[in-house]
Amino acid sequence: MTAAALLGYIGAALLLQLAVGAGVALWRRRRGAARAPGAANVAGSPVSSAAWSGWREFRVARREVEDRARTQCSFHLEPVDAAPLSPFKAGQFLTLSLPVSAERAITRCYSLSDQPNSTSYRITVKRIAAPRDRPGVPHGAASNYLHDRVHQGDVLKLQAPSGHFCMDPDASVPVVFIAGGIGITPIMSMLPWCLGAQPGRTVHLYYGLRNGDEHAFRQPLEELARAHPRFHLNVIYSRPGPNDVSGRDYHHAGHIDTELLRRTLPHGRSQFYVCGPSAMMESLIPALSEWGVPEEDIHFEAFGPASVHCAPAAPTARQPRLAAPLEVRFRRSGRTLAWDGQDSNLLEFAERHGVTIESGCRSGSCGTCETQLISGTVRYLHTPDHDVAAGCCLLCVGTPESALVLEA
Repeated sequence: MTAAALLGYIGAALLLQLAVGAGVALWRRRRGAARAPGAANVAGSPVSSAAWSGWREFRVARREVEDRARTQCSFHLEPVDAAPLSPFKAGQFLTLSLPVSAERAITRCYSLSDQPNSTSYRITVKRIAAPRDRPGVPHGAASNYLHDRVHQGDVLKLQAPSGHFCMDPDASVPVVFIAGGIGITPIMSMLPWCLGAQPGRTVHLYYGLRNGDEHAFRQPLEELARAHPRFHLNVIYSRPGPNDVSGRDYHHAGHIDTELLRRTLPHGRSQFYVCGPSAMMESLIPALSEWGVPEEDIHFEAFGPASVHCAPAAPTARQPRLAAPLEVRFRRSGRTLAWDGQDSNLLEFAERHGVTIESGCRSGSCGTCETQLISGTVRYLHTPDHDVAAGCCLLCVGTPESALVLEA
């Protein structure tokens, strides 16, 4: 049997928000039979059957710093109305409205970082600093707002949990979680749920970090590994610090790649759940496919809209050349504009022409930019993760196929 054929049986399970704790947008994409965003074979609807609609107020019950560098902070959120919460699906995310100034609120998505329960939610947010080598680029407005200005007792507005980056219910297939940095957040929801609800399932976690200063959730992960013999924890430091000890603080030096997976994973089918920054995702996701992992066994969540560039499960993406500009009317704003194909999507088109559209993830996940489609046809560059209401469209991933009238 060839190496490629053998690798076709090697499984994978995959780790992200966007989440996303970094305060950046989430892009969910699923490979295989189902659709692009997220994974095939997800049981149930993306939103809990008892979830609320619109915004709901939650109080910060407590804050908790998760790493030595103090860049990752967890926020434990409880409903102000004290009504029970319907359990979310492990791997889903929350959408928050954050009043970063008196004049401006921004919408951001963050992965839930704890297993489902009926009383509270937890998100874990990484502070995003301005790049040192690009002085004109600002720091992350949402993450810095949460770190600096949101304290115990403060109230935040949330939408119900949503998203399709969830566990496959087939417990007979081993699962491989792969997390890069703050991409550990949805895994901290999926992993304990999986170990509790599917105790016979073999689980591997590959958690990549720079060094011990950024090592979040170290104690709970080590406790899970001690308590569950079928859970295999692999911590990888790319730049170990002078006080980081191999075998004590981390298991491998370097980066997570298929060479490491070949050496350390047993043969046989697995499902991969991968979440991390774009550099990791852009190299690892195509490498898994080239290694022979079937598309239906690769599930991933990446930071930033369209931050993973690989072939979609179904042909989309290329915009046809326009024989003539298309008229796009924004009815509420009283603007009629000519779409000439210069913009990637209708949201960018609206913003470039001064039409104000509320938005959040900018990747088809949160539904904040959902707009009534009064007439015309919109095509999507990739299938939205958000379940679009009948008669509506998502501007952040949509482009016009005909003249449009939009309610915005």
